[in-house]
Amino acid sequence: MALQITDSNFSELLAQGKPMLVDFWATWCGPCKKVGPYIEQLAEEYADKAIIGKVDVDENQDLPMQFGVRNIPTILFIKDGQVVDKQIGAVAKNILEDKLKAIL
Repeated sequence: MALQITDSNFSELLAQGKPMLVDFWATWCGPCKKVGPYIEQLAEEYADKAIIGKVDVDENQDLPMQFGVRNIPTILFIKDGQVVDKQIGAVAKNILEDKLKAIL
């Protein structure tokens, strides 16, 4: 299951040093609902290799502002504490998986 990433736990997760896939989403967002199951599948498949989680933009305002997220879904790929790739909008699972593999 994908982690619930919040304004308060993000720093702790980042400090673990693992590559991260962070999905910025909202419950009312149609494209987010399309991508959601892919995020959950990747979270299970890559549980030992990466931190995969979701940030509800309605409940967390600091992280979207920090990363300049203006559209959802926005999926950030973070390695060594830096955003190295980004996907805006709904895409197929294989595209997300390819980007994740690139940072592992």
